[in-house]
Amino acid sequence: MRLSALMFLGCWPLIGGCTAPTAVNDRVATYTPPVSAEEARYRNPAQHQPLPSVLDNPLIEIHKQKKTLYLFSGDKLWRAYPVLIGQNPEDDKIRRGDACTPEGKFYICQKNPRSKYHLSLGLSYPNREHAERGLRDRLIDERQYDAIVRSINQGAIPPWNTALGGEIFIHGDGEFWQWTYGCVALRNKDIDELYPVIKVGTEVIIKK
Repeated sequence: MRLSALMFLGCWPLIGGCTAPTAVNDRVATYTPPVSAEEARYRNPAQHQPLPSVLDNPLIEIHKQKKTLYLFSGDKLWRAYPVLIGQNPEDDKIRRGDACTPEGKFYICQKNPRSKYHLSLGLSYPNREHAERGLRDRLIDERQYDAIVRSINQGAIPPWNTALGGEIFIHGDGEFWQWTYGCVALRNKDIDELYPVIKVGTEVIIKK
């Protein structure tokens, strides 16, 4: 085949390739797979809008692997804050001193404006599921189990002095640590924004 014919077809034998496949490869390289509804839920927080003084149906979600706290009001995602978690980031909390951040459903059971970690929001750990596991594994007795369940049913602070541990908080001073002993630490500017809009009883979900 003559050189002029090769050039007409878009092929350059001295370079060793055709130009046509490049366009196809470019299309493949820029293809973005569709985002699931679950993934889309955590995208595009209203990060630059001021938080309303009252949130409608507030929800806090903490994703341990992502080290992110998400703040929702209904279906609206308002914030995605970076956080620090327990020194053992992989496991659910089982007992006092294991340096794990607990997983499951909780609620804010206490607010402390004079926390030694700037500001703090207490979590209702241990919850019913942790108490059931603790009773099964003989870490707590039936009296302690009943006290935990009774507190959860009342929306109160569960006992924090059992072998299951306690005093798990969302707190500040996250700028100064690499990890926590099980709490969730935010930067002070973030807990300053979050603290006023969160009430006792607000639901908190902590995921792997």
